[in-house]
Amino acid sequence: MGGTPEDFDARYRDVQLVPALDGARLRFEIENASGITWRAGNGMSASYQIFDPTTGMLLVDGARIPLSGDIQPGGRTVIDLPLDVPSEAGEYRVYASPMREQGGWGFERGSKFVLADLSVNADRSIHPGQVRVTDLAASRRAGLRRTLRRILSLPFETVWRNRSLSATLVKREILSRSRGSFGGGLWAILSPLLLMLTYFFVFGVVLNQKFEADPRPGSWTLYFLAGMLPWLAFSEAAGRAPTVLIEYRQLIKKLVFPIETLPVNLVYSGLVGEAFGLALFIPFCLLLRGHLPWTVVYLPLLLIPQMIFTAALCWFLSALGVFFRDLAQINGFLMTIWFFITPICYSESQMEHQIPGGARRILNQNPMFILVRGYRAIFLEGRAPDWKAIGGLTLASLLFAMLAHAWFYKLRKSFVDIL
Repeated sequence: MGGTPEDFDARYRDVQLVPALDGARLRFEIENASGITWRAGNGMSASYQIFDPTTGMLLVDGARIPLSGDIQPGGRTVIDLPLDVPSEAGEYRVYASPMREQGGWGFERGSKFVLADLSVNADRSIHPGQVRVTDLAASRRAGLRRTLRRILSLPFETVWRNRSLSATLVKREILSRSRGSFGGGLWAILSPLLLMLTYFFVFGVVLNQKFEADPRPGSWTLYFLAGMLPWLAFSEAAGRAPTVLIEYRQLIKKLVFPIETLPVNLVYSGLVGEAFGLALFIPFCLLLRGHLPWTVVYLPLLLIPQMIFTAALCWFLSALGVFFRDLAQINGFLMTIWFFITPICYSESQMEHQIPGGARRILNQNPMFILVRGYRAIFLEGRAPDWKAIGGLTLASLLFAMLAHAWFYKLRKSFVDIL
């Protein structure tokens, strides 16, 4: 016997969610608000289902609790549901309502039901959350609003809340790179210095390249290195992103900690490398030019979209890399292509002359091209960056970061099983 949606109409009072020795119990008084008698003999009962609020996956289909007897319209009874809560740490959502085996669940038919949130800690202790009476349509609207709020705020809350952990992990990683070598921490300075000297010799001495706006010797090296500053920070982070969760898989399996910070730590590591590059680039620029333009004060405004875009790409690639292990090799090839379609080792005028107009307009939207052009503007040309392009990049990066973090957050529960 199925029944109509109105047959399940109910009112709830004194709703309580309390921890118990064997899990938790959901208690409430229910009133028959329908126009028919609820008869226990027809299979009418009360029960619950537990869902993963992130994925919407059904985790527990609870035991049916038969009504104590027939309940006339307007009649009431007390329901006490023992909840079989999963032992794994996490957030869970409980749906409880009248149901009939042949007629389905009351909440699925649009009637009011009890919606309760609870969380399980690593020590398996249960903590009740919000408990309310709602219907499925209102719950979905609230869920959509909650999801939008989380998409908009959670990426930045995660970064800020775990800043101390990130600082510790980044420091440990940077120190471990040079551990056991003769140069030790000096390699943080020697590597970019040797890179600058190499390119100065190749482009400035051997090829005698000239920067159109400055024909003096060595100007091409400055032009090249100004473009390399954002690229080195970006490529270091994006290049490692597909394997970062695999590198830390033992830590992920043994400890409960915010794994979404691992891709962000790559961004910080790249910025540390860029800081050492700047520490050498600026004296080099002073040596060849004798001054730095005042426009270098705009550098923090370029770092903002750079960091957001890099973090977004790292979130996306790190989550995908868990499921697609070949991504690391493919990503290396794609990063090489990305480098050469960005005018770093050749001038923008060469790109304008040799690439058709349609393709050039597409390449002009390349995020790294926008950043490289901005770095050269503030360091070499003494002018402000293109604020329209930087503003567009910032907005696009924010949207990308929200979507990439949502992608990472949705998939993270399956990382432990796959890693």
